[in-house]
Amino acid sequence: MEYLDIYDEQGQFLEKKERSIVHKEGYWHNTVHCWLYDLEGNIYFQIRKDKNKLYTTASGHVLAGETIKEAFGREIKEELGYQIDYEKAELVTINKFKMDRKEPDGSIFKDRAFANIYVCYFEGTLSEINFQEEEVRGIVKLNAQKALEILTNEKGECKAIISSKEKKKVEVKEDTIKFEDFLVNPGEKALEKYGKVLKFILNKVSK
Repeated sequence: MEYLDIYDEQGQFLEKKERSIVHKEGYWHNTVHCWLYDLEGNIYFQIRKDKNKLYTTASGHVLAGETIKEAFGREIKEELGYQIDYEKAELVTINKFKMDRKEPDGSIFKDRAFANIYVCYFEGTLSEINFQEEEVRGIVKLNAQKALEILTNEKGECKAIISSKEKKKVEVKEDTIKFEDFLVNPGEKALEKYGKVLKFILNKVSK
């Protein structure tokens, strides 16, 4: 059974609750959005299997008693099969996320999350990433400046390196990424969703 620490809307810790209860009752909790980048100015997106769109490198709930950085390392390990030095992860920003969704059984899924957005330098290669096929369709290495231009203009395309799997074997190839390939939910703006992390990374690599 999975437990999450819950908070009031101001971020003050209350107690821990079972994950299903957290979303049934709409308690505030922590999530972590993990981003990897390299010194050449590339950012790493995952292709989410359920949406077939580009999203964070990895992401998920912060478990009860877990630090944000520990959750960062765990999510990278679970989704990408890669052991990262998560203590080197750096905070970009914390966003408050609120959404209600009607489930097929008629119940309401209530999401109230403090989304902790962190980046970490990635020293490995795409071929070293052994991603979880149940959730991830592939990993995309994309120039952060090019990505920022596409998201700013809400159009355009650029070259990217994509890691995918064929019969359990990792294959790395070049392909083209377009604005439509990024995951942007109804009511969201692409630049608001990804702009801060892209600008943070570009500032890091320019120093």
